[in-house]
Amino acid sequence: MAKRRYSLFQSFAQKIASSRPGAWFLSRTLHQFDRIFLKVSNGQMTMSNILTGLTVVTLTTIGAKSGLHRTLPLVCIHDADDPNLLAFIASNWGQRHHPAWYFNLKAHPRATCTISNQVRTYIAHEANGEEYERFWRCASETYIGYPLYKQRAGGRHIPIMILKPE
Repeated sequence: MAKRRYSLFQSFAQKIASSRPGAWFLSRTLHQFDRIFLKVSNGQMTMSNILTGLTVVTLTTIGAKSGLHRTLPLVCIHDADDPNLLAFIASNWGQRHHPAWYFNLKAHPRATCTISNQVRTYIAHEANGEEYERFWRCASETYIGYPLYKQRAGGRHIPIMILKPE
């Protein structure tokens, strides 16, 4: 998988986002800004995408405990070998616990993703073995923050969820 090139500004924004203070602040605010940008742009862009150049997908899951639909924008890793597959890294900004969406997908693997205003249904599974290693390499090449998040996660295994079109 080829390493993607980012502008100087996008590389700087990624460094800020992957820093401990940047991750702390953005983990609490960025999803709100992304939702506003998605609404204003009619689903075409997020603040994350503009600032960092990363691909952001709107993921809708069913809550593991509540059973309610939960929607949030997440950075998505595409598979160069199979562009229909999507991967989401459950790094949770390097926090020591998994994000809620991970538990939602484990409990209810059927989810929808919105990419450029196109909605599609997917079935999720957790990557293991070679598949995990391949997607982790791709994720690390896509966004400089993932290796830093892994260090800060305190030994927590960072799951990767693979979504395949239904």
